[in-house]
Amino acid sequence: MVSSTGGGSIDKALTVLEALAEHRRVTDIASGTGLPKSTVHRILQSLVGWGFARADGHGGYVPGPRILTLAGKVMSRFDPAQHADAALQRLRDRTGFAVHFAVRSGDEAVYVRKVEGLRPYQMASRVGMSMPLHSTSIGKAILAQLRDGEVASITSRTGLARRTEHTITEPKALLDHLAEVRRRGYAVDDEENEAGIRCVGAPVFDHTATVMGGISISGLTFEVTPDDEHLADEVVTAARDVSLALGAPRDHARTVDGMDVAAAPGRGPAPRRPGPM
Repeated sequence: MVSSTGGGSIDKALTVLEALAEHRRVTDIASGTGLPKSTVHRILQSLVGWGFARADGHGGYVPGPRILTLAGKVMSRFDPAQHADAALQRLRDRTGFAVHFAVRSGDEAVYVRKVEGLRPYQMASRVGMSMPLHSTSIGKAILAQLRDGEVASITSRTGLARRTEHTITEPKALLDHLAEVRRRGYAVDDEENEAGIRCVGAPVFDHTATVMGGISISGLTFEVTPDDEHLADEVVTAARDVSLALGAPRDHARTVDGMDVAAAPGRGPAPRRPGPM
């Protein structure tokens, strides 16, 4: 927690409100914020009056019902795609490739944003189009953040349809592949969804540090190499920026099946219309 000792009254109140998510006791809140206990107590009393905090009956304080009311109103108007726009545009400008942002919807993912690349061709993908999880870079980036049991449940319902000769269609092979995706922090669709197209994707997390989607870059195979660490770093960085814009904790590592998981770690030929990634 950053000290707000030198800030104004609004800064101090917001700092105490934020600390209330982690601490109950006045002493702990004062220690975490760097504010005097008398100041913390006075602010808490004001927050109680507004309904943003309440006494827990044991000498401490907890978030109040008005926080939930406010959060509900905000989330009803929340458009994650809007918060991703700046990072997606930067990724397109830095790589020149088409950029996609998709969110998980049950057993598939759906495109919610697309930024066309600077190459002399366009991807046939469009906002609102759904994609399989097992054969796309975004989909595999999402699956890699889930427990093996959940992945197995999803694939048992959807099957592992062979999209190309490179598609992973065996459950055990997919789980082994996802373990590697999890280790690297990004996924590569190496002509697994459409021949001639290669994509690099990374997961996006929400304010609860839960994977909610992913972003990717897409290009022709001779332009995107599967072991291009620089390109992968650009995608991972952009995904992290989107996650932070959506309220994900700055250090949003998770544990999946006992492993720490983090959100972090040329010109083409004649125009054609490759498929979605």
